[in-house]
Amino acid sequence: MNGIELFLLGRTLMKLGEEAIPTEGVGRRSTSHRSVLIVASEIRERPGGSVGEIAARTGFPQSKVSACVARLREAGAIITETDPADRRRLLIRPAPETSARVTEIRAVSVDRAVGTALGTDDPERIAEVVGALELLASRLSPAVSEDGD
Repeated sequence: MNGIELFLLGRTLMKLGEEAIPTEGVGRRSTSHRSVLIVASEIRERPGGSVGEIAARTGFPQSKVSACVARLREAGAIITETDPADRRRLLIRPAPETSARVTEIRAVSVDRAVGTALGTDDPERIAEVVGALELLASRLSPAVSEDGD
């Protein structure tokens, strides 16, 4: 495997993840699950930052980060507070407790999305791939995030 193949696999895995996230009752949004999850992971990794700081780290426009922050706040995944040093800025932190939306998302298995990507409903084949993904995640992923959409 080379860098390009790894990058393309990562992109495929992101699409699979998006397919596995339940969207019932969420409604149409101006931001994608991918953007929200990237912003959520930044907040988890560096709590107490501002929208501008998150925008600088992600490369997203501030308007996109603000929209993601609004979705995360609405979902109960984050809290915001006014920066005491600059009352115009908000500081963003993960919520102290897991939100209902995050709990809902975590309860949904990726099996169906993996089966669709594989073009099969064979439970053994799906389990094999999901097992490989779980192994990969255990070796390469940061600690499981409490954030979500």
